[in-house]
Amino acid sequence: MTVVGIGADGWTGLSAAAQELIDGAPVVLGGARHLAMLPETPDQIRETWPSPLVEGLPALMEKFDGHEVVALASGDPLVSGIATTLVEVLGRDSVVVVPALSSVALARARMRWAAETTEVVTLVGRDPHLVARSLAPGLRLLVLSSDGSTPGEVAGLLTAAGYGASPMTVLSDLGSATESRTDGPAATWGAEPSPALNVIAVELVSSGARPLGFVAGLPEDAFEHDGQITKRDVRASALARLAPVPGQLLWDVGAGAGSVGIEWLRAHPTCRAIAIEAREDRAERIGRNAATLGVPALRVIPGSAPEALEGLDAPHAIFIGGGATAPGLLDACWDVLVPGGRLVVHGVTLETEALLAQQYARHGGELTRLHVEHAAPIGTFTGWTPARAVMQWAVSKPDVVAE
Repeated sequence: MTVVGIGADGWTGLSAAAQELIDGAPVVLGGARHLAMLPETPDQIRETWPSPLVEGLPALMEKFDGHEVVALASGDPLVSGIATTLVEVLGRDSVVVVPALSSVALARARMRWAAETTEVVTLVGRDPHLVARSLAPGLRLLVLSSDGSTPGEVAGLLTAAGYGASPMTVLSDLGSATESRTDGPAATWGAEPSPALNVIAVELVSSGARPLGFVAGLPEDAFEHDGQITKRDVRASALARLAPVPGQLLWDVGAGAGSVGIEWLRAHPTCRAIAIEAREDRAERIGRNAATLGVPALRVIPGSAPEALEGLDAPHAIFIGGGATAPGLLDACWDVLVPGGRLVVHGVTLETEALLAQQYARHGGELTRLHVEHAAPIGTFTGWTPARAVMQWAVSKPDVVAE
């Protein structure tokens, strides 16, 4: 299959080589909008993508098995485009990509923004809360919209997060004869929908919002919680040992407020995490925290471990912030952890400390006691108030299990 990118200017904007590819193909697939851009070609089969796409692709591929197929996509097919899905389904060797100028490149040109000063966030088919992960004063964002309602949703999120003063520019139908531009601050953005094909350019300006860093250790009040939260100093220590790696999966077992899983996801856009929490009210709270902090993809599973762990994808890292003494939990986590995976467990009770000491003797790793004290008033003076000491066991599973 050959995937050809086509811009908003349609057939006339394509190179002669791209036109020849499309014109000579016995089968052309694409969205209705893209197919309508093509001139008539006798005996050419044209078919729109199935809906839902991923579920319908295997039958479509089987239907045209053995045919040369050209698929149409917007701009660069590998920028939030159909080519990404086709490569995943068919494999890299079965797909050839012929890109056109992407909407990202066009938007940067219109804004005169250098690529190295701009972050791209795609909301195509995704939760708009993803924008919240990238909020930082002075940062430039190009947001790929899902549809005409996306600019209003983004403006609302920016305003709620304290970035309502940020100037927004909506660039619509880039590269076409109907290209348009709308400017205004996020806080006063109207409810009127924009054209469906648009890119949002935002230069972030804080209206008193506290910047949230991209390293581990967000303050506790960045999260909604009922006191059941891994405190920032020990959380930073845990995440340093969990070592978030792009694309890898974390289990946050007994997640409480979800702080460890959320910070794991904030480390890189491709990180994945599952939060397991027995209490339903806390599980709901985790979902709200994940959305607020820009990682709505956090999967939350209400239930008690180890039973709730059955059937989940094997993790590269596991954090157990409480409940480590549940029968069979540590052994179940150790067994399912992938070779080379990391396990970090916290304990504050004598019973948990005894168990972690046994596991340390059995598997090795690091055994650490963390003592944190905070300055607080003592009458008219200031003294140290100690928090409860936390024992931390951190261990990596051998890459090769000994016989």
